[in-house]
Amino acid sequence: MKILASRRFPGPAWDELTDVQYLEAPLPDGAGGRRDDVEALAVVGERIDDETLDLLPNLKIVANYGVGYDSVDVEACARRGVAVTNTPGVLTAATADLAFALVLAVRRRIVTVDRAVREGRWSGAWADSDFLGRDVSGSTLGIVGFGRIGRAVAQRAAAFGMRVLHNSRRRDGDSWRELDALLREADVISLHVPLTSETHRLLDAGRLALLRDGACLVNTARGQIVDEDALVRELASGRIQAGLDVFAHEPEVPRELLGLSNVVLTPHIGSATAETREAMTKVLVHNLLAVERGEQPPNRV
Repeated sequence: MKILASRRFPGPAWDELTDVQYLEAPLPDGAGGRRDDVEALAVVGERIDDETLDLLPNLKIVANYGVGYDSVDVEACARRGVAVTNTPGVLTAATADLAFALVLAVRRRIVTVDRAVREGRWSGAWADSDFLGRDVSGSTLGIVGFGRIGRAVAQRAAAFGMRVLHNSRRRDGDSWRELDALLREADVISLHVPLTSETHRLLDAGRLALLRDGACLVNTARGQIVDEDALVRELASGRIQAGLDVFAHEPEVPRELLGLSNVVLTPHIGSATAETREAMTKVLVHNLLAVERGEQPPNRV
């Protein structure tokens, strides 16, 4: 089975594939015109739509490297009988770890005080107001999206003595809140919903205004879930804090954020551990090999 791949994916499982060609440019241009020989795509971050599919008439599978597949037009693929798969489960722990690392980094001002030490601005005064953070233990965490990753973040928060609330489609237990109520009540909000037409700009200017003064917003999901312009205004005012791993127009980051001490910025590294990335490759390869054998892939979306 001829596979077009965005890149060589990490880990030994990749070597189980025998007929791989690498894209030299983003799709659709990277396909090099119509390709009747290509039956599979192994992609990360590539836009797959009707224009791309027109060039690959014998495509059987789009194997997405990651959980989120908002760049793939699943309906267009379905109309042509093309399976779309992702790599769920194996990146849950790594993404939850990063989300909680951002909570700690923002609430305890880790990046700001690290910079102060490096720049020789530590005078030894233990009561220096620039070093004054906010408690994590005893604070309230509001989780928006209570799937695998959201629940893993909740487990980590419980170990730190946080009170955990959540919002999801299922009204699950006493900790469930309507979204607006959750935003008003929580000290920290962590986003864990997929990007869909329903969640695009889910947190608009009106909802961001509901956050209490000093609240922290953590986003390791997708940048477009938040109205980025409205978020920048709130952060520039100093009213709230944020830990952001994702942005609306990656790899572009709003310049206004770069000089703010109330924001911690990371470059979309939720799954970026060696172990996790290798595990993702293994799942990706299993999906591809299943289709090659004429079987249903195990992680079809």
